[in-house]
Amino acid sequence: MTPTADGGLTAAIVQFLPFILIFVLFYFLLIRPQQKRAKAHQEMIKALKRGDQVVLSNGMVGKVTRVEEAEAMVEIAQGVNVSVIKSMIAEVRNRTAVAANDRK
Repeated sequence: MTPTADGGLTAAIVQFLPFILIFVLFYFLLIRPQQKRAKAHQEMIKALKRGDQVVLSNGMVGKVTRVEEAEAMVEIAQGVNVSVIKSMIAEVRNRTAVAANDRK
């Protein structure tokens, strides 16, 4: 029996179908959620303003005292200001949020 062109094409599609399915699965489980997180982080950085309480990527918590184009000045202790690259800010906390053990 001689293979026909249609049978060869069908065999090729069936052979590559698992690879296509794996790529689609990776896209929906890994690539797309990562793109959404990156977009949300960029929007958070653009909305950064003076007075916001932020968490840096190294775990330090501070208050934004000045915002520039690529950097922000963060007060990590009274009178201690550090300049950080805005992309290294991991989280912006609500200004009005107060921890349970803080009483002001």
